[in-house]
Amino acid sequence: MKSNLRFSLVASVLALLVGISITEIAAQSPIGEVKRRMDAHNKTLSTLRAKVTMVKISSQVGTSDTTIGVAIYAKGKGRKPLVRIDWQKPEESLAVRDGKYVMYRPKLNIAYTGDSNKTPKGEKGSSALAFMSMSKAELDANYDVVLLSENATLSTGVKTFHMQLTPKNKTSYKNAEIWVDVDGMPQQTKIIEKNNDTTTVLLSNLEKNIKLEPSNFTIILPKGVKVEKT
Repeated sequence: MKSNLRFSLVASVLALLVGISITEIAAQSPIGEVKRRMDAHNKTLSTLRAKVTMVKISSQVGTSDTTIGVAIYAKGKGRKPLVRIDWQKPEESLAVRDGKYVMYRPKLNIAYTGDSNKTPKGEKGSSALAFMSMSKAELDANYDVVLLSENATLSTGVKTFHMQLTPKNKTSYKNAEIWVDVDGMPQQTKIIEKNNDTTTVLLSNLEKNIKLEPSNFTIILPKGVKVEKT
């Protein structure tokens, strides 16, 4: 399986407190306040649909690859969220549901399935959505957090806090960065691999708490598709 498959479980975190500007938050111990808002927003967010733009950069070769798609997210049972990402060019789909994943690559007429905690190598897209289901306690337990900027602007024009997350335990990557908006939602994440390759995932056109059915997270495989279990 190629290492440049376009997905991953690592992600966006949220908070829904209105009327306080980024400058006002900065005056109140920024990291603690942002974490609190992320935790509060996490509790209010039930579903999400968003445009996803993923940029992968190879530090060795110096090349970049951009992929665009649509992601949907819903809270699941036992803190296991439902996630689906449908990519364009190349056309690929990933769905995570009930502790299992299915990744379908139409051009190769092949699908991969397995446990959601063993997603395919190189799968980075769903990483942006994983942070959405992470509580403040989990964030504190798993990462050392450093504030890099109190007023970073995304390409979409959204003002954010830019923070670096260094894992406290062994992970497959070196560290991560998240850009959290004033409502507490990480709208962009960046994963820095141990070889310094990076994967940046930007969420835009956000639709929160919309109606989604469990069937929306099921990929219907056509007849004749080769299925490989991992």
